[in-house]
Amino acid sequence: MQLEELKKIASQVRRDIVRMVHTVQSGHPGGSLGCTEYMVALYNHMMEYNSASFDMDGKNEDVFFLSNGHISPVFYSVLARAGYFPIEELNTFRKIDSRLQGHPTTHEGLPGVRIASGSLGQGMSVACGAALAKKLNGDKHLVYSLHGDGELQEGQNWEAILFAAHHKIDNLIATVDWNGQQIDGPTDKVMGLGDLRPKFEAFGWHVINLEKGNDMAAVVSTLEAAKAETGKGKPIVILMKTGMGHGVDFMEGSHEWHGIAPNDEQLANALGQLEETFGDY
Repeated sequence: MQLEELKKIASQVRRDIVRMVHTVQSGHPGGSLGCTEYMVALYNHMMEYNSASFDMDGKNEDVFFLSNGHISPVFYSVLARAGYFPIEELNTFRKIDSRLQGHPTTHEGLPGVRIASGSLGQGMSVACGAALAKKLNGDKHLVYSLHGDGELQEGQNWEAILFAAHHKIDNLIATVDWNGQQIDGPTDKVMGLGDLRPKFEAFGWHVINLEKGNDMAAVVSTLEAAKAETGKGKPIVILMKTGMGHGVDFMEGSHEWHGIAPNDEQLANALGQLEETFGDY
């Protein structure tokens, strides 16, 4: 897709996000809004998939794993608008018996979701396994994954990161949402991550910095550059700087919007800043 169309989708996805969490007065809007450009570019520009014939194996198509599962609002919106399930089903977000649980799960059978990702820190391991399976099966398609920066405080990630380099899993493109915020405050105050680039490089990864993770053109060009590095013997990580709550001025940059919902007045304010481009659900 052209950049302008991707931007229009991103605006509509942001509207979906704030409306979903407002309706049930629960959910995680901050990280969802911050990762909107990435998710829209991934599903509408980069990945090769067939949403009409989803299966759990994902053979002969690109697959994606959301490790920071609390940002399910952006995941659900993008999946629905990519044709995985009816857009109207977004109305059921976090409601009893809904397939759209607060954190993605698999037993409801929601198309597009291949792992339950309520517990942080596990997505890197799953992505490594899926990517290695593709290599063993001769499947030339790629595995993409998204991770929060705060969840890198979990040790399991670094075991998986070491594993990926050792086994030359060069069909994996992991992205870290490096927004510097987590539920209890700035990551530097909770448990500082330091400079992630030399850490990943020391573990044997090819590292790409994305300084403008909320600029659609920058996101697209970075994802394309990452894809060009696949098949060269190293797993790839994109360190993506975003703003939590991006697109809604009163939410942006604050950890306080990690997991709270806007009230009626705040919703109206947010929607006033976001163009309706493809129709609300």
